[in-house]
Amino acid sequence: MALRVLLSTTLLSSLLSLVLFSAVAAVISGRRGRRTAVGFFHPYTNDGGGGERVLWCFVRAMQEENPDLDRAVFTVDDASPQSLAARALDRFGVKLLRPPQSSVLNLRYMSAPPARFRSIISKFLLVLDRRARTSVFLMEADETKDQLMKWIEEHTYPHFTMIGQSLGSVYLLWEALCKFTPQFYFDISGYAITYSLARIFGCKVTCYTNYTTISLDMVSLVFSSTAQCTIMMLQLLSDNILLSRCKLVYYTIFSWLSWSVGSCAHLAMVNSSWTRSLIDCLWKIPPLTKRVYPPCDTSSLQMLPLGKPVKSPVIISVGQFCPEKAHSLQLEAFAHAVGILDQDMPRPKLQFMGSCRNKQDEERLWKLKERCRELNLDNFVEFHRDASYRDLVQLLCGAVSGLHSMIDEHFGISVVEYMASAVIPIGPKMDIALNEGGRKTGFLASNKEEYTEAILKVITMAEAERLAIAAVVRKCTQRFSEQKFFKDFKAAVQPILAPKSSS
Repeated sequence: MALRVLLSTTLLSSLLSLVLFSAVAAVISGRRGRRTAVGFFHPYTNDGGGGERVLWCFVRAMQEENPDLDRAVFTVDDASPQSLAARALDRFGVKLLRPPQSSVLNLRYMSAPPARFRSIISKFLLVLDRRARTSVFLMEADETKDQLMKWIEEHTYPHFTMIGQSLGSVYLLWEALCKFTPQFYFDISGYAITYSLARIFGCKVTCYTNYTTISLDMVSLVFSSTAQCTIMMLQLLSDNILLSRCKLVYYTIFSWLSWSVGSCAHLAMVNSSWTRSLIDCLWKIPPLTKRVYPPCDTSSLQMLPLGKPVKSPVIISVGQFCPEKAHSLQLEAFAHAVGILDQDMPRPKLQFMGSCRNKQDEERLWKLKERCRELNLDNFVEFHRDASYRDLVQLLCGAVSGLHSMIDEHFGISVVEYMASAVIPIGPKMDIALNEGGRKTGFLASNKEEYTEAILKVITMAEAERLAIAAVVRKCTQRFSEQKFFKDFKAAVQPILAPKSSS
């Protein structure tokens, strides 16, 4: 018995030593082979959301600022450089400066691992742009895209979801950095836990945060000592006191983890003042945190007419069909508004426009359509999936109001697109929907009743009043243009990209 225990312990120690040695060897090899390049970590390059627009604008800005610097996009989407460049133009109107050319290479993981370990190898595309040439490095793997995305999708982790997704992102980045180690690492997807790994590989870490994994409610629960906040949050978490306390410990641990990895960033760019205040609270690196409003194509949208069709007012909702966008809340509020609208008033129409990242988003869209049929709204609701940027412009041209209902995203690109198109926004409190010189620029709402009230106000207000608000709304978007983004982005990253900053 003692001999069996000794052998098991020796075997386990040897295995752990081998794993540790392999990991250290991979890091040393990555640091020595580090390229003068920028690596953008964005697993979803076909999600159609604001983050993807930011990605392509980042690539465009880097092409302008440092034309001789290599650029790599880390993604699991099986797409060629040509199709990615075409997608950037078709879906977002972002034209990259140099059309890419591609070649495909097959790489092996640590000199071809045994077959039993090959099932954990991740297929990762690296789209590398060198002036007029782009090379695609395709890792040999057994896993499909759907299997790969399970590492970072919430349904894979029914419990401890945030930590599970974070560790999954670390695994994906490890596979990427073992094949291609850039000098500068950019995270656009909000996977802060990857920053420490990128630092270990010797990368300069820069991130752009649209919204944080930890919400304001979690931060309030962890850092607030007031009884009122504690009682409110415990009610939100669960009626079970023991479970609530366990979640409090969980959020505390995750908040500490967020601070420890977030502080690894050399530069943290955020999309709004609200996000900056939260990042300052979590990461505690105010000197390294810069606010850079996201890129919005306001110039072309401002060319759309102020006047809108009033015979059948159109309300639009632009956003991925993901849970945090709360499309069901919008649908229920719209149904309520239609139900209590006077019979002599024109019937409004609701248009949903968005994309699906995975099967879960597709199921969510299907359920939304089913709920629409249950509410007898088939004639008043439209769904536009994976529409082009041209289609978006056409829909915005006919809309009088736009819905946004993501609580923890206080700056949505879609809201700026609404306002530039003279579409009155309705949504949670955010940087954009502020009073301009005492004049209203939108309606704030956080629940079904408030959204219903705001929808009724917009569709029943006099045309002169609506035009006056629309004119003010459009004027507010002048500070959110793509040109302003490029200027602020280049100013923020210039110290990081300077030769004296290289490590």
